[in-house]
Amino acid sequence: MEIEKINCGIYMRVSTEDQAREGFSLGEQKERLEAYCKFNGYHIVKYYEDAGISAKTGNHRPEYEQMLEDGKKGIINMIVALKLDRITRSIKDWETLMDYSDTYNVALAFVNDKIDTTNANGKMVSRIMMSVSQNEIERTSERTKIGLSGAIKSGHIPHQAPFGYKHLEKRLVPDETTKDDVIRIFNLYHQGNSYQTIANIYNKEKIFGKTNWYDSTILKIIENEIYKGDFVHGKRTKNPTYYENVVEPLISKELWEECQVQQKKNSRSYKRTLTYLYLQKLTCPKCNRILGGKATTKKNGNVYYYYYCNDCKINLKENVVSDYFDNFIEEICEYDSVVNGFFLPMLKNKINNPKDTLEKELKEQNIKLERIRKAYINGAFNLDEYNKEKEIVEVNIEKLNHKIKDCDIAEELTFTPEDILIKRDIDYINKILYPKEYEEHTYMWKDYTREEKSELIMRYVDKITLKLDYRGNPQVDEVLFRESICKPCNELYYSGYIDKTDYAIIGNIGGIKLRFSEYLPLEKVYQHIFRLREFYNVGYYEGIYNYEDKVMFFNFYDNRRIVRIFPLEEYKKMNKIEKIKMGVIFVKNDDKTCLDNKEEIFEYIPPVVNETIYESDQATKNKINLSRTDLGEYVRIYHPEEYDKYKEFEKICNDMK
Repeated sequence: MEIEKINCGIYMRVSTEDQAREGFSLGEQKERLEAYCKFNGYHIVKYYEDAGISAKTGNHRPEYEQMLEDGKKGIINMIVALKLDRITRSIKDWETLMDYSDTYNVALAFVNDKIDTTNANGKMVSRIMMSVSQNEIERTSERTKIGLSGAIKSGHIPHQAPFGYKHLEKRLVPDETTKDDVIRIFNLYHQGNSYQTIANIYNKEKIFGKTNWYDSTILKIIENEIYKGDFVHGKRTKNPTYYENVVEPLISKELWEECQVQQKKNSRSYKRTLTYLYLQKLTCPKCNRILGGKATTKKNGNVYYYYYCNDCKINLKENVVSDYFDNFIEEICEYDSVVNGFFLPMLKNKINNPKDTLEKELKEQNIKLERIRKAYINGAFNLDEYNKEKEIVEVNIEKLNHKIKDCDIAEELTFTPEDILIKRDIDYINKILYPKEYEEHTYMWKDYTREEKSELIMRYVDKITLKLDYRGNPQVDEVLFRESICKPCNELYYSGYIDKTDYAIIGNIGGIKLRFSEYLPLEKVYQHIFRLREFYNVGYYEGIYNYEDKVMFFNFYDNRRIVRIFPLEEYKKMNKIEKIKMGVIFVKNDDKTCLDNKEEIFEYIPPVVNETIYESDQATKNKINLSRTDLGEYVRIYHPEEYDKYKEFEKICNDMK
């Protein structure tokens, strides 16, 4: 009986991990496999080599696939490899190979594992060993994932540092030289600028020494979760892993989310038609689609703007929306000017740009500049390359020096969050006592250009919903503000640092609009009043506010204007709210400022009272310890003409309790 000749195909594979391990190089494998075949009398027909390729399922291995084809054609009838895992590490793939072996009569032999599938026992052993191999892979994968997860949660992001960040001791941290450019991108996009517009701005200004900013570059930055402090591992896989708060964010989560919403609303359309104040904000009351914009120009040159829905035949004049906005737009302007225009930027500068961090970064940039100079001297750079690299570092140094200077200025500022409330009260009193001068010193809504109005609406307004009146005409139903404005505004309000307007009934007087703020401790009330009295002869009363009916009980006079009302007790901690003790700051309509130079009331805010002792011109010998005084004593000393009325009113309030 003639014995079938064994024609072998020798298969060798190394992955990048295997190349460093002794005994797994291609040369080592070839030498040992040739010796095995020679010992057994096998004829070597062909060699198959896959270098740097893993045996994971789905990986393309050209030589392995060619070997299987040669087996089908009968060119080889045995596959010889050093180990089982050179062929595969998957039980599923191994069973497929076993079926292949039976179908095409191609035997399998593995030298180190001493496996020969020409018999049943060899097949059984191979299956056991393959199970062990796959288990090892799965356990290694689990350990890798756990280790990677822990590293990511510690800020060790396994990727190249994105623009605005740098690697420091394997952790991803903000880059002081570039982070502001990233923040600016989000702010520009949030204001309605397209990706291309932002790219054009950055190319023109040569931000980071580059003139190759593209709209796709800006898009990648806008969509990257890392800038809000989060990281997505395996974003392009079927099962990505989301990690929250793993690095220091450059922007708030609210701003990031709003930019994603803005992306869906197609901000390019907004920018092409910038003169439309409410484009991308108005939705159809019937189908809820975003309304388009159109304009007509009359013979006199006046332009009239409209918003429409073609499908539902809805047409809305822009002035209808503007009339609605006029009810509260000045408050938004005031908030924008007082809070966002001055106080918050300064506070953020103190918090986000600590001087020691900036000085450390400046030192690093100077060292880098010196390294570039030495590299040029040593011939590592040509002149053009040297100038280019030098320019980038010098721009960074200039930015850092500017930030350090801003920190020096910020450190000299002594304002507190209470100053915001002072500033808003001063502006309100100025508007009452000096309306003409107030308008001259204040950039009001009526002074805004259409572009400036559009920018403010884009920054603060998320959506404007409409409703149909009884005639079927569209009217403004509700204005929904962006979370990025609502959240800080509410935080300031509930901390007692800004006010909100609401309607209330005062005694027998109908509903009027009043400025309310949250609870302030009595010491802060006194401090606030004393500061205001540096500028004005403000008065102060206490009254009772009916929480449910919104009725305020106190002595009200026609010649007085209420500046602000605030609770004197933490009513939110009370189980049942019926009546709340309220403080009332007022000013007489015909009052004048206490200052000789009236211009100062528009340019400055009164200083904080340094001590708990306050002296007035009326009572130079009377000193009040603010931590101990009662309101009655305060009125007796500083408002003696009102003391009898106060005592009478105090009796009424006590009777009501």
